Amino acid sequence: MVDRPQRGPRGTSGGGRVIRPRDWAAPVRAMTRRLSSDGAGQPPAPAARHDAVVDCALYLDGERQPGRWHHAEALAAARRAGNGFVWLGLHEPDLAEMTELAAIYGLHELAVEDAVKAQQRPKLEQFGQVSFLVLRTARYCEHTELTEHSEVVETGQMLLFIGPNFLVSVRHGGACRLAPVRADLEAKGELLRHGPWAVAYAVTDRVVDLYLEVADRLEDDLDTLEADVFDRQGGDRIQRIYQVKRELVEFKRAVMPLQRPLLRITAELNREVPKEIRRYFGDVQDHLSRTVEQVNSYDDLLNSILQARLAQVTVDQNNDMRKIAAWAAIAAVWTAIAGIYGMNFEFMPERTWIYGYPTVLALMLGISLALYRWFRRHGWL
Repeated sequence: MVDRPQRGPRGTSGGGRVIRPRDWAAPVRAMTRRLSSDGAGQPPAPAARHDAVVDCALYLDGERQPGRWHHAEALAAARRAGNGFVWLGLHEPDLAEMTELAAIYGLHELAVEDAVKAQQRPKLEQFGQVSFLVLRTARYCEHTELTEHSEVVETGQMLLFIGPNFLVSVRHGGACRLAPVRADLEAKGELLRHGPWAVAYAVTDRVVDLYLEVADRLEDDLDTLEADVFDRQGGDRIQRIYQVKRELVEFKRAVMPLQRPLLRITAELNREVPKEIRRYFGDVQDHLSRTVEQVNSYDDLLNSILQARLAQVTVDQNNDMRKIAAWAAIAAVWTAIAGIYGMNFEFMPERTWIYGYPTVLALMLGISLALYRWFRRHGWL
């Protein structure tokens, strides 16, 4: 059960009421004292349970209400007030926690399953009065040197349940923390008065802003990679190029599918989202379009860098083959002449000549030097 709102001078709503959370600790302390009055009746301590709730707040007329709120109590208070909503923030909840929450907030079982597994593409689905928005978050990973094992982009998931008087945000991974978003949004009471969709806009805007930041940092990595590939001191390793390409594909999977959900949100026929908030989402869509263009250009640039490096490898192999062929031709002169005189014919004019041996050596050396100069002049050596 939920206590009726208490009256007070501050934090009032509508008719001057202050809605405060019920003190759940008092009855718990009383029961603890009763059970611990004799040592024999004390029950064993329950096992520690993971609490996925990061923050739960009640907002009335754009203002956050004071106190710590239980999510069930906050939802009941928001429904009674009529001009408020609840923002419940969760981080990596398990199935039991989401099932309990679904019973209170009326969440669909399919959406609950998606929120627990967190392996979804960006999408927007409608379950009755509850909209289910899935985002993929991204964050640039700092690294001192780009190697074939460097992690460049870290991705996660953000899932939003948007109802008439609540918003439940489920975050997986550490790519996008919502504490700064909440603090910034609470300073904008006019925006918060538009309800849960104002929070959905702020979260989406933060996610897309991180996209822009990742895209700008990726550009620096690509510039470095391109310079290394065309360095005359030695080309870059193909493994590094493939690693960056894999990271770019992961980032692309987060950015590209979000275009369709944003188009649905900003559509004129969408009456679920307030008109003023649709304008804000339009700005987010512009930022996303810029990121999509950057990602596509980076993909083309990486393909060009990879093709250039493969061409360099082919040219290097051809150069190596020409060098081997040139040295083989020089060695063939010595092999041919030595092979002729190694047959030990009885009648060979040069065998009885006193200058025959040095003359043959000089001949082989002269031909070798002439071939070396010819190959050197034509770039084979």
